[in-house]
Order: sequence, then structure tokens, then C-alpha cells
Amino acid sequence: MKQLPLMCPSCQHGLAVKSLICEQCSTTIEGLFSLPALTKLRQEEQQFVIDFIKSSGSLKEMAKQLGLSYPTVRNMLDDLIQKLNAHENNQ
Repeated sequence: MKQLPLMCPSCQHGLAVKSLICEQCSTTIEGLFSLPALTKLRQEEQQFVIDFIKSSGSLKEMAKQLGLSYPTVRNMLDDLIQKLNAHENNQ
């Protein structure tokens, strides 16, 4: 499946969603919708969040799964928190 584009290829401004469609019945909803903060993360960052949730929020377990030290994984999480806060403040 194609990756959702987040930035305009012409001016590099953030993109918004204009329409949604039901694949079952073809109902289309149109409007201007902002993207949720998590969708604005890179694919690797989204996977980190998914893995973090699956590990019940255990940084120790995440470090073990990723083969990294606990402080490294903690720094990765802190970076994601900072990035999500920045996205929320820009809305």
C-alpha cells in the first residue's frame, strides 16, 4: 500500500485530508480534515509507538526487542514526545 503523503511536493506545507471513502459501499465524505498527530510521524516512528504499546509501555522490553540500551530507547521516546508536542502546538 502507498505511504500517505504528509507534505505538499510543491511548497512543502503540511497536507490535510479532503475526502474519505467507504470501500464497502462507496459512500464518500468530503470536507477539510486535519491529520491526527500520530500520522505525522515517519513510518519507523509509528512502528516504535506500536511496539511500545504492544510491550505494555515497558522501555526495558523495548530495549530488549531493539537490541539497544535502556537510555537509548528512553531518548527515542523523549524525541517522539517532543515531536508530537510540536505537531499539536502547530495545529
